[in-house]
Amino acid sequence: MTHPLLIGLNAQQQRAVQAIHGPVLVLAGPGSGKTRVLTHRIAYLINEVGVRPYNILAVTFTNKAAREMRERLSNLIGESRAHDVMMGTFHSICARWLRRDIQHLQRANDFVVYDADDQQRVMKQILRELDLSEKQYNPRSIHARISAAKNELIGVAEFARSVSSYFDEIVLRCYERYEKQLFANNALDFDDLLLKTVNLFEYHPDVLARYAERYVHVMVDEVQDTNRVQFSLVNHVGAGHNNYFLIGDIQQSIYAWRGARLANVREFEEAHPDVQIIPLEQNYRSTQPILDVAQSIIDAAHDRRHTTKIWTDQQDGDLVALVEAYDHNEEARWVADEIMRIRGRDGRSLDDFAVMYRTNAQSRAFEEAMISRSLRYKLVGGTRFYERKEIKDIVAYLRIIHNPHDEVSLLRVINVPGRSIGDRTQQELLQWARNLDISIWDALELLVTNEAQNPPIGGRARNAVEQFQKLVAGLRDLRHDLMLGELIQRLLERVPFQDLLVAEYGEEEGAERWENILELQNVSMEYLALPTEDQLPRFLEEVALVSDVDSLDTTKAREPGVTLITLHQAKGLEYPVVFLAGLEEGLLPHGRSIDDPESIEEERRLLYVGTTRAKQRLYMLYAFKRATWGRTDLTIPSRFLGDIPKDLLQRTPTREVKQMPVHAATQWQSSTPQRTRGAQPSSSSMWSGASGPARPKRPEREPSAASYNAGDKVRHANFGEGVVVSSKMVGDDEEVTVAFPGKGVKKLLAAFAKLERV
Repeated sequence: MTHPLLIGLNAQQQRAVQAIHGPVLVLAGPGSGKTRVLTHRIAYLINEVGVRPYNILAVTFTNKAAREMRERLSNLIGESRAHDVMMGTFHSICARWLRRDIQHLQRANDFVVYDADDQQRVMKQILRELDLSEKQYNPRSIHARISAAKNELIGVAEFARSVSSYFDEIVLRCYERYEKQLFANNALDFDDLLLKTVNLFEYHPDVLARYAERYVHVMVDEVQDTNRVQFSLVNHVGAGHNNYFLIGDIQQSIYAWRGARLANVREFEEAHPDVQIIPLEQNYRSTQPILDVAQSIIDAAHDRRHTTKIWTDQQDGDLVALVEAYDHNEEARWVADEIMRIRGRDGRSLDDFAVMYRTNAQSRAFEEAMISRSLRYKLVGGTRFYERKEIKDIVAYLRIIHNPHDEVSLLRVINVPGRSIGDRTQQELLQWARNLDISIWDALELLVTNEAQNPPIGGRARNAVEQFQKLVAGLRDLRHDLMLGELIQRLLERVPFQDLLVAEYGEEEGAERWENILELQNVSMEYLALPTEDQLPRFLEEVALVSDVDSLDTTKAREPGVTLITLHQAKGLEYPVVFLAGLEEGLLPHGRSIDDPESIEEERRLLYVGTTRAKQRLYMLYAFKRATWGRTDLTIPSRFLGDIPKDLLQRTPTREVKQMPVHAATQWQSSTPQRTRGAQPSSSSMWSGASGPARPKRPEREPSAASYNAGDKVRHANFGEGVVVSSKMVGDDEEVTVAFPGKGVKKLLAAFAKLERV
């Protein structure tokens, strides 16, 4: 008899759930139900094998994924037992471990976690102290180098041994100062959460032994996205019992730019020759036409190790639409119009639509198109709730209530609202604290207790500073006695934020920002189940670790809207209707990848990820020309489009056929040989005839004496046969723009090019 937890799973899913002992590597294609496999495996271990929930560790890459897994697990085994499973992201799990054991590294466990904005503030302060120009030494670039070093387990001492340039010397000086500042503030950045945990395990084997003994089963989702420090953590904790369960998809590895190493999987296999490899290839998300396009893109990859052949029972479905727009504005307008048309026909919610693109800058045209048509949209990667100024101010107060040595947060709010503690006073306090080798908070305490010798400030400024210190100290005295919501309420009673917001932003916007602050009261309700003293630190920890996708509200309470999102951020998401925009050379693949074969392959995988986000309808778009860096250039369709057999695509005009340039047809042969069979449009196709909305026409070429017209076939001595894209008179000669298959778009002067008509 089939076990209840295996009912509804396909054969390979069942095999993965029942693979209990030893190392297991599950190759999970997109939409293959890997979250279901993970949750059912945990439930199977607990209900059938008898493993205690306490002995299971499950690591995800987003808080959203962790929440979804825990909810599903609660439905399978009950909320109480599901709660006992250690489940979360690498960062959140390491933060919990460090709260317990960081004292072994001579750090206090009330540390704060600095988010990206905090890290930049510290780095800018360091550059000022080192008398280095921000224009010459970009704080983000320097911090990125430090972050990359930490992700490779490279500390200050090892970095110093590898310095090979003057810029490295600058980074080293900043790295040293940065680490000292974090220590003084009792703060950790994101990378430290992982690096310090590895340090804890390597420097204190007794601590590692406790965790390695506890976690009998170690499960890791999205294993292809792990970097060196993350995989080191997995190896350390799982070594005690060797029951690894790694699940992911090599074909969806798209984060090398932030340190992800495909080599981790290869090295794991080499270290564990007895590993079971289980492929999950049945897709439950997309129709077969969409999967055929996705498969053709990934089948052209150079590295074919661990590839899966995705398939589905959903054989019916519309062909993938290929759309050429005139420029980026028409591309955006066409997408918005198509959304309106589909909604008018099918009554779909705006939540069913997503527009995906390679770079954030591409969102502007789509935002404008949505606004002009009164279509609501959600911009993932825009200003998130916890990044709004008023929210960051409140959170900064809460952070110094938790840890007053957090210098970044203290300096953020010491003059919020205005207390006559200006920049000059703050710098004098900061320098005074530096000279005394104490934190700013300790310096403030010296002022209040009158123990300060030769304080740098006096009079009104000193009085304001002392009042601020007493305010924070008073709230700190209450932090263990009040629940989080009560503590926030007490803070709002003592600091006149509402009046400040109205005065600064006016009645309407001030009221909206005040409502944002009040929303924190709703957030605090999520922590009521925790002991009072744990609510504030847990809240601060989770606020720092929230991501763009985590903050994408998918509840029914808010207004629906079209999702505008980059391809990197879209991983793990799915939508009934997806538009992939800007499929052009220089965008996808991105211009920075063109000269690096490995980067090109990652760009290919990125497009594969995008195509497999679509459930029922997929549109692939590119523009005939696009404005970039202040100029408009003709484009070349992405080389990856050349890997898709033409009979898998439905060409979809944005205007009358006679006005379309013969653009893609002449460019697509750049990647792999194509089938010669052409796509036959179905009479039932949603794009047939003139049913679509009217499109703006492309501007016609100005009258001239030009002898070549768009669409003319010509031959060049060096470039071979091509198709004329446009032609215009330049002085006494004719400038002819020709698209040559495999050679790109060339601008030629007719007098010199000696073109032959074909």
